[in-house]
Amino acid sequence: MNSISVRALLVRGMLAGLAAGLPALGVAYLLGEPRVDSAIAYEDAHSHEHGAELVSRPMQSTAGLSTGVLVYGVAFGGIAALAVCVALGRIGRFGPRATAALVSLGALVAGYLVPFFKYPANPPAVGDPETLDQRTTLYFLMVVLSVLLAVGAVILGRRLAPRLGNWNATVAAAVAFIVVVGLAYAFLPSFNEVPEGFPATLLWQFRLAALAVQCTLWVSFGLLFGHLAERLLSPRPTAADRVAATGATDLATAERP
Repeated sequence: MNSISVRALLVRGMLAGLAAGLPALGVAYLLGEPRVDSAIAYEDAHSHEHGAELVSRPMQSTAGLSTGVLVYGVAFGGIAALAVCVALGRIGRFGPRATAALVSLGALVAGYLVPFFKYPANPPAVGDPETLDQRTTLYFLMVVLSVLLAVGAVILGRRLAPRLGNWNATVAAAVAFIVVVGLAYAFLPSFNEVPEGFPATLLWQFRLAALAVQCTLWVSFGLLFGHLAERLLSPRPTAADRVAATGATDLATAERP
């Protein structure tokens, strides 16, 4: 990989992240926003404190949501593209498309699912404001830890492969990842701050909507960026190239004694 290819992949990754953010935005608006509205209605009905609203709710659910999801897609699309540059040719005999798919899957699992199962997303009215800073810090700690453990599992699998074979090495690395993540789950503090009377169905619908947004984003990114990376790094021969190759073959055949 030279600097030109890395730069080209970075640009394509950011564009793919922007494009992948569009269906994710649709999922967030259709599935997530109604649950947010319901949670806000519950909060308003059970709270006697009403602070000044800095940004109107319609602005939050349209321009604010669009900006957040699309900027997230562009930023993490660029990061994932750089990860593909590092992983290409180092995690097995995978082409650009397969490598992009694996990196996207790893980003979804390590960057979102593992932290999500420990510290799931909460709608408005759920969570103690006094523990917000602690919960935020622990969530990002879980993200960093999960990503580092995933990278370590890949390195471990590569080192075990010559002795155990690819399949056994992959299983061993996955088991090691799960065990260490389980220990992190056990030792890091948990929070159960759902207010009494908050609808359990609404809580899980919100969390499933948040999960659906991330799955949509990363699946779309993996497919789009894999296609763009494949076209850049493994271009198919054009009709002119095929004609030139055929002519060269015919010329070589005619020159044989």
